[in-house]
Amino acid sequence: MRVSMEVGERPVRGARSAGGETLKAAVFDLDGTLANTLPAISKLLVKVAAEQGCSVTARQAATAIGKPPAAAFGRLLGRPEDDGRVQAAISRYRELFAYEVLCQGPQLLYPGVTAGLSALRAHGVELAVATSKTTRSAEALLDVMGIRDLVGPVVGQDMVRRGKPHPEMVLRAAGRLGVPAWQSAYVGDTVGDMRMAVTARMEPVAVTYGSGTFGELAAVAGTRMCSSFKDVVSVIAAARPRPAAAAAGPVVRPRRAAVPVGAQQRRR
Repeated sequence: MRVSMEVGERPVRGARSAGGETLKAAVFDLDGTLANTLPAISKLLVKVAAEQGCSVTARQAATAIGKPPAAAFGRLLGRPEDDGRVQAAISRYRELFAYEVLCQGPQLLYPGVTAGLSALRAHGVELAVATSKTTRSAEALLDVMGIRDLVGPVVGQDMVRRGKPHPEMVLRAAGRLGVPAWQSAYVGDTVGDMRMAVTARMEPVAVTYGSGTFGELAAVAGTRMCSSFKDVVSVIAAARPRPAAAAAGPVVRPRRAAVPVGAQQRRR
């Protein structure tokens, strides 16, 4: 199947190639995959930690990104997660997020994301987002970047009981799309993303422009490696569904969970 990068072609739902059926859905990570937010988030973490009297480097802040806020600030401040200063830092982070991160709007998009998502939609591939952010934060980020209408369901960590790398999040996203996991791909930038995809019986697609290094990502068996979002589109277009026998995955029951700070991303 040829997937054009031009928007506006007639949709071909349930697209097929000469070799047979292709994937019917793609679920995306957000930070480090669609959005280049690592620099802004790291800067904000450093700022909030400083307000609590703790000097944190950008590298230390980067290691906390992607974790629930209590765990993130507990690590950065060297205090228990239920400590009053940790809770104050979380509140301050949420207060400043719109001013420090969301204000950058479409500039946060990685190159080719808008055209790529549009091309996949035009060819009948169902799209969703599954992220360690809260659903509200993820929706806000997608909106300011101008791509909210290009993806369907958005599943944040607050919608599940167990976060990454447990597969509950991506299985919920695929379920809301009405597509079996084995006919879907998950696209992300971390080893945890790829392990989650493999456990869920999804096609693991890694981008190397985010936080994970090529070697780390490639070490997860079966991972498709992409150096650009255009490569992501090509890989999803060419991939075949996994055998139906692999469809059985863990049964999970979502419930509300902790709110994450964000996800790591950095070019290496």
